[in-house]
Parts: sequence; C-alpha cells; structure tokens
Amino acid sequence: MDTDDRPVSTRPSDLPEPDRQLDRRDWIAGLERGLDVLVAFDDAHPRMTASEAGERTGMTRTAARRYLLTLRHLGYVASDGKLFWLTPRVLRLGQSYLESARLPRIVQPFLQRVALGTHEIAYLSVADGDEVVYIARNGPNRNMNTGYVLGARVPAQVTAAGMLMLALREDADREHWLATRDLRVFTPHTIASKDRMRVELARIRSQGWALSEQQLDLNSRGIAVPLRDRHGLLVGALNVTMPMGHESSEDAVARVLPVLRETAQAMRSLV
Repeated sequence: MDTDDRPVSTRPSDLPEPDRQLDRRDWIAGLERGLDVLVAFDDAHPRMTASEAGERTGMTRTAARRYLLTLRHLGYVASDGKLFWLTPRVLRLGQSYLESARLPRIVQPFLQRVALGTHEIAYLSVADGDEVVYIARNGPNRNMNTGYVLGARVPAQVTAAGMLMLALREDADREHWLATRDLRVFTPHTIASKDRMRVELARIRSQGWALSEQQLDLNSRGIAVPLRDRHGLLVGALNVTMPMGHESSEDAVARVLPVLRETAQAMRSLV
C-alpha cells in the first residue's frame, strides 16, 4: 500500500464509537481518503488546487491529485486543469440518506403536528461531530434566514438543538468537548466563554430542554426538546425556529414547549 493511502489514524480509540472494533484487515484506507477529499471543500475552500487539497487532508500533492482525478472521473468533482470543485452529484450521497433512512420518513406527521400547533417551522435534527444536521422539516416557508434546508449543517454550540444534545452527553464527554474546542463567535449574543457555556449546558441538562436566541443569526430563536427511543436513548432533537420581536422569550416557550414535549413523547414508541 502506498504510504499516502494509509489512514490518518490507526488507533482504535480514534475511530467513531460504533466502529472501534473494526478489524484493520477490513479497513479500506482509499475510501477513507477519498471521503476526506470530498469533505475538505467548504465555504472557505470552494475551489482548491491539488496542493491545497493535500494540505487540508494531510496528503502529498501527488496523492491528493490522484484522488481528485478519480473523483472527477466519477463525476463528483470538476476541474479547469488547475482548480478542482465539487459538482451537484455530491448531493446524491445526502439524498440517498434522506430517501433510505427510516427516521426522516416516519417523523413527518409528527413535525406537521408541531408546525400546526405552533405555526412555526419544525425540524428533526441529529448530531454529527461538532455540528447539527437537519434531516426533516415541516412548516411555513418564510423568507427568513433561520429557515434551514434539509441537510443543512450548523455548529452545535449556537443552536438550541445542538446545545441540548451537547448538554445530554456524559459528563466526561461533555467536559472533554469543552476543553478541546474553541467557541466560535457569530453574533454579539454568541456564548463565547467556556465557563458560561458550562453553566448553560448544566442548566439545559437539568431542565430537559433548550432555548437559544440570536447566537447564530440576529432576530432568530430556537427551542428544542430531546427525541428518545423506546429504550430512553437519545436519537436527536425536535425543535422549532422562529423570528423574534413579536413575543417575549417566556411567552414563546410557554406556547411552543408543551407541543414539542407532547410530540416527542408520542414518537417514542416509533423511533
């Protein structure tokens, strides 16, 4: 095997929790590296040279170029001969999840219940690393910047759903997250202090729901409750987003929280 094709880390403790027992003989390093190249593109790096892709993925320029050329051949990447960028075919990967996964399908009637009961946009979101991913949605299509499209990824630290799922982690895991992350600032209302974040997460954990206001976008509010399965295991978060200004935080919580809680409880036997 080419040394450039080896996994970045081969220690079992570095693998995602479900895969820590993966036999090294079953590890396809090339697949891992190809996926690394795909996710290296973001809003700050929409177009990259092979050298830039190599720097972002820990590969040599030669190895990164081979992966980029293969991805171009498969239609996931386009190039002008120097720069590379993603094509819409990449969306097939996320669409396959939304179409095949059971949870986004069964949740729709319940999200509709929330949307009708609150007149707000309702979402089901799940945690993926340091981000929240919105995998189902129902509600009015407002022209507002807090309306997330399906598949949208948002930093967990600034959303009600994300803070809720962070708060419900095991104590050691939550503390490790706080100790090893830099809290990004998006608005003047973003919680940037780790001490303040620690207090807020403890409060959320104690009360069992989360409220986040103007942390990611000004004039936006989110309220979230945990979605658990029949065994009590956390599956994701049921949440709404809404514009601010027409009601107080207390009134918004009083109006929305009971609907979210009732719906999350009704879903437990199905997820």
